Amino acid sequence: MKQMTTISLDVMSGDHGLDTTIPAAINYLNKHEDIFFLLVGDESQIEARVKKYQDVDLTRIKIINASETIKMDESPIHALKNKKESSMRRTVDLVKTGAADGCVSSGNTGALMAIARYVLKTLPSIDRPAIESSLPSIHSHTHMLDLGANVECSATHLLQFAIMGSVLSNAVDDVKNPTVGLLNVGKEIIKGNDQVKEANKLLQASHINYAGYVEGDDIFCGNVDVVICDGFVGNIALKASEGLARLVSTYIKEEFRRNTLAKIAGISAAKVLQSFKDRVDPRVYNGASLLGLNGVVVKSHGSADAYAFEYAVHLAKIEAVKNIPQMIGERLELLQNVKTA
Repeated sequence: MKQMTTISLDVMSGDHGLDTTIPAAINYLNKHEDIFFLLVGDESQIEARVKKYQDVDLTRIKIINASETIKMDESPIHALKNKKESSMRRTVDLVKTGAADGCVSSGNTGALMAIARYVLKTLPSIDRPAIESSLPSIHSHTHMLDLGANVECSATHLLQFAIMGSVLSNAVDDVKNPTVGLLNVGKEIIKGNDQVKEANKLLQASHINYAGYVEGDDIFCGNVDVVICDGFVGNIALKASEGLARLVSTYIKEEFRRNTLAKIAGISAAKVLQSFKDRVDPRVYNGASLLGLNGVVVKSHGSADAYAFEYAVHLAKIEAVKNIPQMIGERLELLQNVKTA
């Protein structure tokens, strides 16, 4: 009998709520025999949606009622203090109690981070959790953090991010010794602000496979497995890449619709274009990990469709099976022992 992995899903949050989360859960359930879902939200609404699916194994679903929902524009502090019965809070609580091995939410990022940090706490030696996600690269993909949780970071925080990113790459991608790059305005040793220069020294002295400074293009060239930076820079880089992807897609469509000859050329190139679209489809990279916590928490994009939400669910499952929090904790403890030896 296969070992079951239990994932709690905040099915009420996000731009589309139940219209996205329930179809995604059902589809994933049908594809994987080793998954059990705790669907958290309005019980009556969830039951009504689930009953529409006749081909699903309902024995691998349990509905957990939650009477409140956190709005996308709600203050994280207000949500933390006043929405203890929200679907997001209850989803994270299930990880805390051990009822779930990990959780996924499409809701308010700030609220999710605040709730997860308060409920699960950070791992020993981790000052701040970080948001990590994968971006497409020439060779495969690049793990990048922090993507917005920590606007201002110290050199020590960047070292912690490097450790967490390295562990994740090793566990999720089976990369034996992931290379880590520190995002900077140039690769020359004299470039960068004081924070980056100090982090560079710490990384050089660590046991991480540190490749030195990298620039923005290295993220997509795949020259390193992990890129680290503060959340201010990381979020800008992430949003810029998303905008560029939409720009390229729009331009290609416009060119192939320009005239009859262009339309004919577009038809002949349909397979190539579809292959290109599949490789850069942002939906297959959906799912940002909140690393540094005593539990697996994955943030799905708020506007994600069911196809994209499935990828966030799968990421949570992988991290739960690999027990990423424990692996990060062990790596930190090892480095701490080496430092004090």
